[in-house]
Amino acid sequence: MYGEPALPPDFVSLPYVNPEAPKGGRIVLGENGGFDSLNPFILKGVAPRYIALYSTETLLARSFDEPFTLYGLLAESVTTDSSRSYVEFTLREGARFSDGSPVTPEDVLWSFATLGTEGHPKYANAWAAIAKSEITGPRSLRFTFSSPNRELPLLLGLRPVLKKAQWEGKDFTASTLEPPIGSGPYVVAGLEPGRYLSLRRNPDWWGKDLPVNRGRQNFDEIRVEYFSLDTAQFEAFKAGELSLYRETNPVKWLRNFDFPAVTRGDVVKDEIPHGRPSGIEGFAFNTRRPLFADWRVREALILAFDFEQANTVLNDGALPRIASYFSNSPLGMLPDTPAEGRERALLEPFAGDLLPGTLEGYSLPRGDGSGANRKNLRAATRLLADAGWTVQDGTLRNAAGTAFSFEILLTNGQLDMIGAASIYVESLKRLGIRAHVTTVDNAQYVERTNAFNFDMTHFIRALSLSPGTEQRLYWGSAAATVPGSRNWPGIASPAVDALIDEMLSTTEPEEFVAATRALDRVLTAGRYVVPLWYSPVARVAHDRRVTRPDPMPLYGDWPEVTPDVWWQAQ
Repeated sequence: MYGEPALPPDFVSLPYVNPEAPKGGRIVLGENGGFDSLNPFILKGVAPRYIALYSTETLLARSFDEPFTLYGLLAESVTTDSSRSYVEFTLREGARFSDGSPVTPEDVLWSFATLGTEGHPKYANAWAAIAKSEITGPRSLRFTFSSPNRELPLLLGLRPVLKKAQWEGKDFTASTLEPPIGSGPYVVAGLEPGRYLSLRRNPDWWGKDLPVNRGRQNFDEIRVEYFSLDTAQFEAFKAGELSLYRETNPVKWLRNFDFPAVTRGDVVKDEIPHGRPSGIEGFAFNTRRPLFADWRVREALILAFDFEQANTVLNDGALPRIASYFSNSPLGMLPDTPAEGRERALLEPFAGDLLPGTLEGYSLPRGDGSGANRKNLRAATRLLADAGWTVQDGTLRNAAGTAFSFEILLTNGQLDMIGAASIYVESLKRLGIRAHVTTVDNAQYVERTNAFNFDMTHFIRALSLSPGTEQRLYWGSAAATVPGSRNWPGIASPAVDALIDEMLSTTEPEEFVAATRALDRVLTAGRYVVPLWYSPVARVAHDRRVTRPDPMPLYGDWPEVTPDVWWQAQ
């Protein structure tokens, strides 16, 4: 995205892999929830993410040791101009789908057009930015953009390529258990919806000898077992039925991993550091609801959450709080610090619409850890009164007498989130607010969040060191009203839209950092989420026979990295 790729044209493997890793064996992973479709590229149904990761491929592949650099995968070359007003890809001559048929420019063009018009809404923005698409040769095709876009060539390079002939006469938007034919290293070998998915490595995979793939895709089988509850998944791991288990709770990491397999050394406890931004995780307000449209109400409810108490009860106080969307990275704003220099210049055109703290400096309130949180609750009461809410007979009501009550939507088995929400509900009672927690199964949760049918819900968005067009999907105004979009809070801010545009259009690293920090200010001071905690390390317990490279890449235990670069020791 900026500067030059770190690897030379003749690199032999990615820097974080073991190029001599042995092939063979299997890895068994656990997932909560289930699936009822094998098409992960549409809005309808719930599909395993492993289909997109391992059965299909893209024109280009990421290096997770660099913020955003791509290398050739299906494509052997990429051509663009200095302003990136177009991109032309040339396919590798030997690229093949799993059924042995060649990957053609027609397949690529059909895939991009279909995803952009019939696929999940997340694909629509990139396709809408293409003014012209054309096949330019036996193995090449070209996309001309409606306006220069520095990120769009990379985004197109990461679009999945599907086999056009498979979908002739079929409804691409319909949920299906027919696996998509892809060119990736694995094919679906077996499945039972709600129970398991088995992927087998294709011995005839066309790309196994490419430098970008060397040392990767080492297991003969990737099997995923599905569980309704996290406790059931952990018990299966303890019983030796799973190869790997990620523990997000530091208290459980210290207290629950003393079972015999750990004592014998058959299970290894592994802490994997990363250099990613914290991202945002917490309880998101649905600002489409009139109840949460006023920022003063949202600030009052942020004040009411005693993070210190919840962190102590649930994490022994071991996890730091998310300070902003890009905290823990050079892209994050500085809390309680006024915007200066280029950051301020980018924000000032919107000064009249920015919420308090955006320019002056903002930081999350601190609780006292007691659960009473009196100072913050007094401040919350004043803000609620300013917004027209007062306590009447022990219940917070507005001028019309309507009680302040809402639902916190969670999925079954989210024990940590249920615990945090329960603590929150008790704090809100002190303000006269009646909140209640509702848990649903994964399918219902997806259906409700796709339709924005919630008051408040658990919200998590992992962010990278090179944020780009996906930011429009996360918080752009256009996405706020599109069902299935990732903008769950309903953020609709001209400042957010302009700052994302600035991030995408600049060619200067310093300008990009300033625009991202300014965006971080607007989002954080927007009070759209009650932030929780993050971990600077991934806590992974795994079978000692399942081995990873050391060191891991900059992105650490990213979903696309594990089990991609792990292997089974011989």
